[in-house]
Amino acid sequence: MKKSIFVAALMVVLGASVAYAQPRAIGANLGGGLGFSYQHGFGEANMLDLAVYVPLQPAAWGLAANITYDWIDPFGATVPWNEKGEWHWYMGVGGGGGIYGYTFNANQPWFAGVAGHIGIEYDFWFPFQLSIDWRPVIGVVGAGGGIGFNVAGLYQGLQLGVRYKF
Repeated sequence: MKKSIFVAALMVVLGASVAYAQPRAIGANLGGGLGFSYQHGFGEANMLDLAVYVPLQPAAWGLAANITYDWIDPFGATVPWNEKGEWHWYMGVGGGGGIYGYTFNANQPWFAGVAGHIGIEYDFWFPFQLSIDWRPVIGVVGAGGGIGFNVAGLYQGLQLGVRYKF
């Protein structure tokens, strides 16, 4: 019993230290919708990006989410103009989905598919960053028993991001 409590406590401490040691950012996005963004870095070259947002649809509300695994400055290409802060570009792939409409019923429009992510960000010398990125979701959309191609997912993902790094 004492060994299992010790192992559990050790796992919690190790997990917390690994999570704390990674750079993270939290903020807001504005573009195809108004949203919340969370980034969790894995070293200097990779990050996991989660975005939850309310898509801007005419006369309707909705809820959507994307999660992507991103590569930071892929191919060793960096942005050369680093005055005080740093410029980085990133690209990634993951999944996304969401719903549109006023009520939760069988006829409510929904979408799901493969999410892409490409963008550029400026990390200030203080814990703040600005970004412009595109998050298309290519997949299916359905409502009332019919299924089609998610055309709105191609152009809806252009966003401006403001995040606090910690």
